Amino acid sequence: MAKKKTAGGTPATVALDTAGVPFTVHEYAHDPAAASYGAEAAEAMGVAPGRVFKTLLAETDGALAVAVVPVSGQLDLKALATALGAKRAAMAEPAAAERSTGYVVGGISPLGQRKKLRTVVDSGALAWETVYVSAGRRGLELELAPADLVRLTAAVTAPIARG
Repeated sequence: MAKKKTAGGTPATVALDTAGVPFTVHEYAHDPAAASYGAEAAEAMGVAPGRVFKTLLAETDGALAVAVVPVSGQLDLKALATALGAKRAAMAEPAAAERSTGYVVGGISPLGQRKKLRTVVDSGALAWETVYVSAGRRGLELELAPADLVRLTAAVTAPIARG
């Protein structure tokens, strides 16, 4: 996989460039009427939905945390809380997610976020040679090795997806 810089870039691509991590940017025409941003990305790129990961924000014991799960599944909030040693977890308000990350919902990348948050990547990501995550805007995805994703986000891995 070759490094591919994008004109203007996003905080996510800048973070990867700065870290010297190989990645590929994939762009597709985003449909604002799409019911699921992640499913749209998988279909547009012709990639198995289990290989495309969505970035979700949850509140765990009063603090925001990032969960990275396959678009083909759902976040198990109880499993996320357990992975972070928290009592409970609930989905974060979209406005709080956008303020904290600097990205808009549907384009939140786990990389290059405005604030460093505790992150959990679903352990299923490790089964793939490369995975896809948002590059920081709708219609733009990053392909990178899951080990690099885990390392750069200082994530823990745990089975946090269901379905």
